[in-house]
Amino acid sequence: MSIRDWPEGERPREKLLTRGSAALSDAELLAVLLGSGSRGKDAIALGRELLANAGGVAALLGRPEQQIRAGGLGPAKRARIAAALELARRSLAEQLQERPSLGNPRDSGDYLRARLRHLPYEVFGCLYLDNRHRVLAFEELFRGTVDGASVHPREVVRACLHHNACAVIFAHNHPSGVAEPSAADRAITHELRDALQLVGVRVLDHLVIGTGEPVSMASRGLL
Repeated sequence: MSIRDWPEGERPREKLLTRGSAALSDAELLAVLLGSGSRGKDAIALGRELLANAGGVAALLGRPEQQIRAGGLGPAKRARIAAALELARRSLAEQLQERPSLGNPRDSGDYLRARLRHLPYEVFGCLYLDNRHRVLAFEELFRGTVDGASVHPREVVRACLHHNACAVIFAHNHPSGVAEPSAADRAITHELRDALQLVGVRVLDHLVIGTGEPVSMASRGLL
């Protein structure tokens, strides 16, 4: 049975308009975005497949556009989903920038996880902060393979000076999903900390992003 044949109050779009978006399931919200299904599959079933393939809403939010997949998902539907996910990421970025200051790793963890989690390659990024720990910008500095990304301290120092940062929070993902800091992670963090001290920039934290909660190296006493 097509969704058009359902009782009007149970159709995702009509339900959203009459009862509000919070009344819809994740798959129903995706169905509204998709607009229609594919051959032999209604929009809700397509939404469920998207969620199952990604591993849930949070995992879908962290996926790059080329990894948004489901059977029968064409370019137009994929573009709609990608646009909605990017709006969600930008909303997280705005919330982060509106904070009076960043007081602990959880303040930036949600945004950084949304940006870096589930990428198939390792990315090293930097959150630039002013002297009151307010967010100036976030930037991906280095990309690597599934095994790692080469980080060059000179380029990090140059980027911090370009953004006129007084403090920074580093973040990188582990494509394996295991967020435990490696010996190499600790070594490069100390190298970057020492290099940035020379130009008056403080390293507040280095977050390692995996499948669960980000691991804060500062909280572990590794800075």
